[in-house]
Amino acid sequence: MVTSNLTVFIVDDDPAVRDALGLLLGVRGYRTALFSCGEDFLQGWRREWAGCLLIDIRMSGMDGLTLQSRLLELECLLPVIIITGHGDVALARQAFKAQASDFLEKPFDHDKLLAAIEEAFSREAHARSQLLRQVEGQALLRALTPREREVMQLVVTGQHNRDIAPTLGISVRTVEVHKARLMDKLGVDNVADLVRISMLGSA
Repeated sequence: MVTSNLTVFIVDDDPAVRDALGLLLGVRGYRTALFSCGEDFLQGWRREWAGCLLIDIRMSGMDGLTLQSRLLELECLLPVIIITGHGDVALARQAFKAQASDFLEKPFDHDKLLAAIEEAFSREAHARSQLLRQVEGQALLRALTPREREVMQLVVTGQHNRDIAPTLGISVRTVEVHKARLMDKLGVDNVADLVRISMLGSA
């Protein structure tokens, strides 16, 4: 299923391949953006871009695997599908080791290409969802007072109120008050959800 706000970014130094891929995907309803080299893509890349990348492995200048490595360093969320006319096991292994979503050889099987793109879109949506939860968790945690954070850190390690009180030099009743307030601020009603948010916030 094509999602309108997602783009297939095609990076290939062969204009015939770029045009053919752009036409094929355009006819199928995909939005595309074409780049003739890795350097051009890096220069234009924006963190908010969503979709996936089709990268030719052998290009003049920066090759596909080098571009893939640079994108990892930049923490780019776009999944990478490596395409090549010179596929071999070593290159595939290297691409997957650098977290490639898929590795396709030319000439393409159109159904496999479309399936790889849809899988990449799903991976990207999952990654962005995780990032959003992490950002939201960090925002919630910033609303806590320093004492509430101390109480939370001890609660999520499995300590009971009676153990936390002497550790922090406060009464059990005060621990209960801080715990109730921090759970209310974080919108949770059990320790399991508290642990989940604390992990998102520290990710």
